[in-house]
Amino acid sequence: MSKLYFIPGSQDLYGEECLKQVAADCAEMVGFFNEKMGDTVTFELLPTVETSEICVQDMRRVMDDDDCVGVITWMHTFSPAKMWIKGLQLLRKPLLHLHTQANEKLPYSEIDMDFMNLNQAAHGDREYGYILARLNIAHEVVAGYYQNEDVVARIRRFAQVAKAVAHSHNIRVSTFGNNMRDVAVTDGNRLECEIKYGWEIKYWGIGEIDTLAENATEAEIGGKMAEYAEKYTMATDRTDAVREQARYEVAFDKFIAANKCTAFTDNFQDLYGMKQLPGLAVQNLMAKGIGFGPEGDYKIAAFSAVLMKMAEGRKGATGFIEDYTYDLTEGHELELASHMLEVPASFAASKPEIQVNPLGIGGKADPARLVFDGVTGDGIQCTLVDMGDHFRIICADIELVKQPEPMPKLPVARIMYRHKPNFRIGTEAWCYAGGAHHSVVSTALTRADIAMFARLTGTELIAIGDDTTEADLQKFFMKN
Repeated sequence: MSKLYFIPGSQDLYGEECLKQVAADCAEMVGFFNEKMGDTVTFELLPTVETSEICVQDMRRVMDDDDCVGVITWMHTFSPAKMWIKGLQLLRKPLLHLHTQANEKLPYSEIDMDFMNLNQAAHGDREYGYILARLNIAHEVVAGYYQNEDVVARIRRFAQVAKAVAHSHNIRVSTFGNNMRDVAVTDGNRLECEIKYGWEIKYWGIGEIDTLAENATEAEIGGKMAEYAEKYTMATDRTDAVREQARYEVAFDKFIAANKCTAFTDNFQDLYGMKQLPGLAVQNLMAKGIGFGPEGDYKIAAFSAVLMKMAEGRKGATGFIEDYTYDLTEGHELELASHMLEVPASFAASKPEIQVNPLGIGGKADPARLVFDGVTGDGIQCTLVDMGDHFRIICADIELVKQPEPMPKLPVARIMYRHKPNFRIGTEAWCYAGGAHHSVVSTALTRADIAMFARLTGTELIAIGDDTTEADLQKFFMKN
């Protein structure tokens, strides 16, 4: 179970009784958080920081605990911030500064100097906030009474994002082949990805999968076929093509487990001896939380794995998608998003069908794939691009909608959505910002989740939505 350490701040000027009260208040607060959020993360109290030595000890504990995904700090009383410097310089995990009090209301008729000296977060948290800003430490601030629903919700969001950041530092992407020839936006600095986000981007030849697939046993293939029959509707009599995809998934399963990978890419221009481009196999794997990027797009493979981790436990779908084509009916513009094959099954509005149809690209046999119409509801579309000297996340609010008419001749999975605030500003802003054609769409996450991830990782964020105006387009352009 992932863990957040709770570290309060105080000092010894007000005596031992004050420190005992600080410890008691913090223990009560941690108990409340565990009751409210124990299904997401556990909270554990560390010794109150009274000296720089205690701060260093606490932060060493944080950094040495692999189960710990982040830290919450709160200055119960005035905690001179110099004592936090050495400890904070050791911290390399997400930090939330909780600006709260043990008491919700002031005891107006009884308040005295003893109460003032004990309960002075308004004083202490400003001192602490200064040192975080002075040290330029990425962090989140949540202000309000700690039992308020909004405060609890924001702390829960921090916990989910912190878990995703921790997951990010354990992501290994297996790239089978390189980027699609001559494509720019899917390329970038792989070394910088590992330095900044912890993503290990490693190359293997697709022949590794081809060999594992050839060696798949009848029992292994049969197990996958039974899984497909349970989860999907078999809308083809070409079971040989479906069995080929089952072989591929068996191979990917083995490879991912043996090499401790959490995401992968492939490339239709580099398929070696494989008979089909992986389709159904990849769709089924993405629905299980494995990140994927087509055409060698390692950034979107890793980013999708991070965001799927962030969305765990929430209702909705999260996964890879590609911008494809538009309905430009004036005032009712829609985007049809899909891919050649690899749209995650988690986006299906109803039980997907397994079909086998020609692909028209890649020069291989007709691949089996899942075909379905997508879910509806409010969502986000986000991508991560390499701008040469920094990374940039672009996140846009969208509305996923039901397709206006059937598409009986389009044998791929797809979703449709409406851009916000409208088609022109939404799509022009995406283009000005350098947004890629590969992205992650989610009906589980919000812009606030992505903004927190961007803050905690020090990544530039461009947000697009109902609050985006005509004037913002020039600002986005100037950022380049």
